[in-house]
Amino acid sequence: MTSYILRRLLLMIPTIFGIMVINFGIVQFAPGGPVERVLAQIQGIDVDATARISGGGGEVGIGGANNFDLSQSGSGGSGPSGQYRGAQGLDPEFVADIERQFGFDKPAHERFIQMIGSYLRFDFGESYFRDVAVLDLILEKMPVSISLGLWTTLLTYLISIPLGIAKANRDGQAFDVWTSGLIIIGYAIPGFLFAVLLIVVFAGGSYLDWFPLRGLTSDNFDELSWGGQLLDYLWHMVLPVAAMTISGFATTTLLTKNSFLDEIKKHYVTTARAKGLTERQVLYGHVFRNAMLIVISGFPGAFVGIFFTGSLLIETIFSLDGLGLLGFESVINRDYPVVFATLFIFSLMGLVLSLLSDLTYMWIDPRIDFESREN
Repeated sequence: MTSYILRRLLLMIPTIFGIMVINFGIVQFAPGGPVERVLAQIQGIDVDATARISGGGGEVGIGGANNFDLSQSGSGGSGPSGQYRGAQGLDPEFVADIERQFGFDKPAHERFIQMIGSYLRFDFGESYFRDVAVLDLILEKMPVSISLGLWTTLLTYLISIPLGIAKANRDGQAFDVWTSGLIIIGYAIPGFLFAVLLIVVFAGGSYLDWFPLRGLTSDNFDELSWGGQLLDYLWHMVLPVAAMTISGFATTTLLTKNSFLDEIKKHYVTTARAKGLTERQVLYGHVFRNAMLIVISGFPGAFVGIFFTGSLLIETIFSLDGLGLLGFESVINRDYPVVFATLFIFSLMGLVLSLLSDLTYMWIDPRIDFESREN
């Protein structure tokens, strides 16, 4: 087991390296870039933004960068030899100084090697447009995404597994038919549309005003007792988690049902029933362990999907400033330190969760031995 875990950990190194190489290469051919954004704003293309450029090769900070229209900046390169539409009429030395401040005065391969070297020390640098360390920025947004991801995943599995087992036991009966209809309806409703419906009905839109509309906590959160803070936090989580769960449990429920149906039809189940075991003993003593393997295999992907990508629209609708919104804004603003840092961290966490999933297989069914399968 130890050697298997060690091999998996070592395999993460080339995997993450490959992910970073591919995405870094794609960015080199992407139109626009942070230098073009600065030059365009200096030229007055974005009248609502203000630019602050420190002298002597210091930082470049952009006020109002999130309101910038990237389509105005053209499609010039992002390296020292690139041609920038916004550079027309500006001193070439001034443009070169901006490139140096962003680090684009170096060839792409040098920038990549320097980035990877920093990431190995978990030094992710500073955001181009926020004047704050990337790691601090991610840690600041992390509680929102962790809250949404954990609660949604937990609630999804707590609903899906018992419901899938119940549907398998009542396959073809009225309960199975009606619940399948409700599952299909829930799966067909987009999470963001259901979020809007929840706001209209329960958050003071047109009917009831039971739940808060924005934020993870109330303004007076620090003044509340420990129990009051917990209730306030859960109170704010109800609507966004419900919106993310509505379509998430359908796949897991049907997967659980079909997995149990496949196992119930096997000969060892017939043998167990012939020995006089009750249906509950057969189901949870024999079928459950085998049927749950395929369900557990989807846990890392489900968690990563909910944690990192599935919460963007929900965070926007409920004004939750989390990692999903941060990643989206960073891509739009070409804030490359944030983009690559989040990609590196998310990829690493995904690989670790995949390893934990394999270890969970072995915990549920000790007959599984990944190490012997590789030999």
